[in-house]
Amino acid sequence: MRDKTLCVKRPDISHEGFASLAVPTYRASTIVFDSAEAYAKRSQRGPDGYTYGLHGTPTSRTLEASITGLEQGLRTVLVPSGQAAITIVFLSVLMPGDTVLIPDTAYPPVAGFCENYLKPRGISYRIYDPMIGGAIAGLIDETVKLIWTESPGSTTMEIQDIPAIVAAARKRGVLTGCDNTWATPLHFKPLAFGMDFSSMALTKYLGGHSDLLMGSIAVKDIDLHRRLKATMRMIGLGVSPDDCALALRGMETMGVRLAHSGRVALDFARRIADRVPEDLVLHPALPGAPGHETWKRDFTGSSGVFSIVIPPHAEAALPDLLTAAKVFSIGASWGGTHSLLAPMTITRATKSNAHPGTILRISIGLEDQDDLWADLEPIVDLIATEPAMARTG
Repeated sequence: MRDKTLCVKRPDISHEGFASLAVPTYRASTIVFDSAEAYAKRSQRGPDGYTYGLHGTPTSRTLEASITGLEQGLRTVLVPSGQAAITIVFLSVLMPGDTVLIPDTAYPPVAGFCENYLKPRGISYRIYDPMIGGAIAGLIDETVKLIWTESPGSTTMEIQDIPAIVAAARKRGVLTGCDNTWATPLHFKPLAFGMDFSSMALTKYLGGHSDLLMGSIAVKDIDLHRRLKATMRMIGLGVSPDDCALALRGMETMGVRLAHSGRVALDFARRIADRVPEDLVLHPALPGAPGHETWKRDFTGSSGVFSIVIPPHAEAALPDLLTAAKVFSIGASWGGTHSLLAPMTITRATKSNAHPGTILRISIGLEDQDDLWADLEPIVDLIATEPAMARTG
């Protein structure tokens, strides 16, 4: 071969005797075939076969299989974000004339997708009280094809009664799905409770280092897997093998990180609840929290994210205290090694557990617990002043 060809063609190197604990990062757009016949029959390889880099490489397949094992599912698909995971489920099972039910506590862009994309295309949605439980049966008519859940709810942390919702849905042949980003499959397994879809933003705890964007959808039904894959192919969705490699690396320490951040977050939530009206502290593991008994029944633990309701008298001073924090950073998302504070304004369509004004969402990372408390304590002191106490007197 001539020099220019040698620059492109790679020599065959033996892998005999080589073994690594790291998963190789297989980058590919083109997948090559051994023969013209194999290329002509590439569509017969099915959704698990290799046909084009967009649809998967051994690196992404390894991550899919690892998540499937955690989820106790049959197959998993990977998408570019947690929001993409939810929208792909919706697009895969809903047609014009259908209705999806979403909880009032869902990740806000979910309602935005329903209002601004699905609704103009003839797909309806209705928002329900997240604490409705089995009474959701009263909302199911012949148009409802999917019930979406998020437990606990974004920012306000209500735990939904998943078994009751699943039971009501199955009686009417309605599919169900759950955003399980907060708990991860380490603390809750939606598929084991009868959900048809279990989604996560891998951006959060599984990735674990605030440096990748990815989502997953796990299923126990092969037909649902095929429908998800078909939708992804039509839209042209895929994930980077480099991001998959980062996710696989983060997954190895997820159990240790989640246990640590969960322990510190619960300790902080209890400390704060001892000093301020307890209804201002939103953590599912606290007695009296919305859905606490359901959390005790269904979950094996809690993660490192909880919230504090900021009373009106404290709102004006809050921005300066957030800016003054030395260890916490201000930013959205959660589940990384760095602790985060995110002031949120929640708008509700239902009256369930509504908290007007600002809610401060707290994500605990891996910094020293005392250093983190030093940042939080001035905020707790502000909330605990007399005007807040007088409100509940």
